[in-house]
Order: sequence, then structure tokens, then C-alpha cells
Amino acid sequence: MMQVDEREARKAYVRRKQTIVFSISGAVMAVVFVIALLFNMHVFGLGLVSTPVAEPNYGNTAPCAVKGEDGKARYVANGSVGVRVRNGTNRSQFAKAVSEALANRGFTITVVDSYSSTTVERTIIYFGKNAINQAYTLAGNFTDATMVMTAREDQLIDVVLGATFSDLKELSSSPQEGKEITEISNCVAADSMTDLPADDEHDVYPAAQ
Repeated sequence: MMQVDEREARKAYVRRKQTIVFSISGAVMAVVFVIALLFNMHVFGLGLVSTPVAEPNYGNTAPCAVKGEDGKARYVANGSVGVRVRNGTNRSQFAKAVSEALANRGFTITVVDSYSSTTVERTIIYFGKNAINQAYTLAGNFTDATMVMTAREDQLIDVVLGATFSDLKELSSSPQEGKEITEISNCVAADSMTDLPADDEHDVYPAAQ
């Protein structure tokens, strides 16, 4: 009789251990499920991956637009903007195609050629202090170009096409002559930008990534 009782007691003990193990496992799985659900639904910001915010003008210091007598800076006529289009990639006929698209928008294309590098990532617009509003007007036709002011004295603008360029901005959302310029945030007065690359240096000026 005692052997039977011991055998039943062992069975009961094993069942209790199994019940405890299953209960703990179930509780752990429930906690894991709840945590996974919180991450999936981004409750309290869980699981959210922060997206780097692009710096103003992609990290290059930009001059503020030049204001007129009315105290406002305005976009100029496309035809008053002289542009040299340069291919900074290895895409064949790239500069020619973009220059034609810009010409169709009224820009004055002076030269179409290749840049000294074929590995430019982001399109760069080089200009001097006497073509700031013209540069803003041109840049407003691109989706991700960066503006870089050089020591150039004339009003010619170079646009060096980079690999990230896919197409011009829709014409309806591009700058219109006479409209007030939307300045790049954190822009600075052009006169305060004294450490500028020489006009003949921008062939080797580091391209914005």
C-alpha cells in the first residue's frame, strides 16, 4: 500500500513540476508576445528607427538671397540665368539631356561639357556673389541640389550633375519670376562668407554626399 502511495506521490510531484514549468513558459511567452506587439505598433516610440534629417543645403553654408528695394528677395527670369551644365557622372549624354530640359524652361545654356570627376554624388550648383538670386532660381528647379558659393565675380552658374539626380522638379512647383524667394534655412549674409573657394578651384571642391 505504501509503494502505491509513494508512486502516486511521485506522479503528483512530477505533474506539479510540469504544471509550474508550463505556467512559467506560458507567462514568458505572453510577456514576449506583448513586448513584440508594443514594438510592432510603436507604442511609446518602441521600435522606431530615427531617420537622419538632411542638413540645410546638405551641409554647405548657403548665402541668403539678395533683397530688393521693397525688402524682399525675388526669383529672376529664367532667361537671365546663364548656365554651364556639366556631367559629373559616367552616364552618357547626361549633361546634354538636362541642358535641353533646362533650355525648354527658358534658361540660357552657355556650355555643355564633362566635369573633372565622374563620381559626383549630389548635384552641385556653383555660383558667385553676383548671381545669388539666379542660383536660387536655378536650384529651385532641382529636387536635391546643393548650392555652393565660390569667389566667382561674374554671373555664370555651373551646375554639376550628380548620381542622385533623376529629373527636374515639376514645372508647376518650380520658382516663378517675381515670386518671393524661399531661402535656405540657416543661410548667412553673403558678405560674411569670406573663406570661399577660388573660381577655378571648384573642379576639386569636395562634392556633397
